Amino acid sequence: MDSTAAAAQAPVLLVTNDDGIDAPGLRFLVDQLVAARRYRVLVCAPDTDKSGVSHCITWRPALRCKRVDISGATAFGVSGTPADCASLGISGKLFDGVVPDLVLSGINIGNNCGYHVIYSGTVAGAREAFLYGIPAIAMSYDWVAGQSSVNELKMSAEVCMPLINTIVTEIKNGTYPKGSFLNVDVPTDAAHHKGYKITKQGTYMARISWEQTVYKKPAVESYQTANMDVDGEKDSELVTPAENDLLFKRVIVGRSSDGVEGEDMDHKSLADGYITVTPLGALSRTEPDAIPYFKACVSRL
Repeated sequence: MDSTAAAAQAPVLLVTNDDGIDAPGLRFLVDQLVAARRYRVLVCAPDTDKSGVSHCITWRPALRCKRVDISGATAFGVSGTPADCASLGISGKLFDGVVPDLVLSGINIGNNCGYHVIYSGTVAGAREAFLYGIPAIAMSYDWVAGQSSVNELKMSAEVCMPLINTIVTEIKNGTYPKGSFLNVDVPTDAAHHKGYKITKQGTYMARISWEQTVYKKPAVESYQTANMDVDGEKDSELVTPAENDLLFKRVIVGRSSDGVEGEDMDHKSLADGYITVTPLGALSRTEPDAIPYFKACVSRL
């Protein structure tokens, strides 16, 4: 079989993220996929950092798509959200009728455990593909400021490859279940992880407060995400505020869970050094006890 025919039969993997197409996590992941020499790699990712936008989508204006040179891949930077990019990437419109076999979203800089799943653009990119019947994996690295390094981020891409290869094989064999997508978190010490562990979504989250601030004229921009600041601060103001405007910014005042995290919960297992693999769905399910309570409330109306 010649190389052209082999390429045509190779599984197609679409990569997106929320940190932006120039983010190192995405580039390291693409490098690993290309080096495997068994996949056709497509990239459709935001052209700027879209961390923390959750499942936001764009109706207007039209999305701008610009080719980006990434060795071994066909890549576009898009003026949209992660959900936009996943949707466009699986539509067959951007890549000449090609629909991916698997969508990979990441690798995010910062974990996406517990309630962070709600806010995460990385998880939303995978969820959007899942909603349209395409298998998907969201991947994040538990970056810790002052402890993590770019080499560890690169290692997180390497340690995800066995899982990716296995999932692709399951898809090709027709044995991959379609009822969920996967949310993967790699521990801070990626090189010495304790193995893969199937976990449940817990209740871990960052506790947020607000503080009043003053406008600062944008200085030299640097790469920044909601979870990691590589080079310094970047002012995110898009317009100069009026004289009487009040400015507030979010600040993290702590991190906690609702109760004690069990051994099978995502954040506890991640902190223990495991690569957590958490199957997720798209439905928001409430606690079973809440249904009869609200039925009784409504019956009295």
